[in-house]
Amino acid sequence: MKQIVKSVFSKLGYNLQPKYPQMNGGEDVLEGELIRNRFEPYECTFMGHTLYVHDYASYNLGSSELFGENIYKFTATHDKPYIIDCGANLGMSVIYFKNLYPNSEIVAFEADPHIYSFLKKNIDSFELTKTSCINKAVWNTSGSQLSFLSEGGAGGRLETISGEHKFVEVETVRLKDYLNKKIDFLKIDIEGAEYKVIEDCADNLHFVENLFIEYHSFPSVKQNLHLILEIVTTAGFRYHIKEAFVSSEPFVERRINFGMDLQLNIFCYRD
Repeated sequence: MKQIVKSVFSKLGYNLQPKYPQMNGGEDVLEGELIRNRFEPYECTFMGHTLYVHDYASYNLGSSELFGENIYKFTATHDKPYIIDCGANLGMSVIYFKNLYPNSEIVAFEADPHIYSFLKKNIDSFELTKTSCINKAVWNTSGSQLSFLSEGGAGGRLETISGEHKFVEVETVRLKDYLNKKIDFLKIDIEGAEYKVIEDCADNLHFVENLFIEYHSFPSVKQNLHLILEIVTTAGFRYHIKEAFVSSEPFVERRINFGMDLQLNIFCYRD
């Protein structure tokens, strides 16, 4: 794992140790002796292939969370699991799943058109078969045109107001329409849209064996974690929750990471 010695990591926030680059700022990050700017595209060699990177911090986050901590590791009952990846970003998660199960079938959604272009290039570079990429925003309806905050890294989201970042119009796709057969792993990391999507999919979650949800809380929006947990519990899941970004002293100061005051990883599984 590469050592980052400049700034602190706020996407994960594990004890706020200076291991990972900050995700919500424009600071440079230090890779060994090489300073990289946020949102500056480059290429590197990863697992013997050329990896096309749109943002170093997003790459570092993916490589450390997935290939260092194995947060998406799961046990399938066969060697050809069906995986749906919502919020695939540049494709680190897709590469991880294919490394775990080479014969898996994957449907990957990425809403940001710019980042989607990197996802496509990486799928081709790694010669990943049985992998479909869809440039649409996962939502509770299909065919709608919504405003998408294009942050440039891993934090892009459906939103309507921002004073700093650009917006693009994206087309939505209804995730529920894809939950019509057994799904071995469903990953939902869609930066705040998770409740609307999970609520809409509630009646079809029985198709899902393993479910990962990243929960995002915004200070100006009523929290709905309890509603998400009620939905997954009703669907027959047990869950394990791990902090992704939290404040170390929330009674005193609630830190804000790209507009969010809390992020949690929710691992939902069946006995």
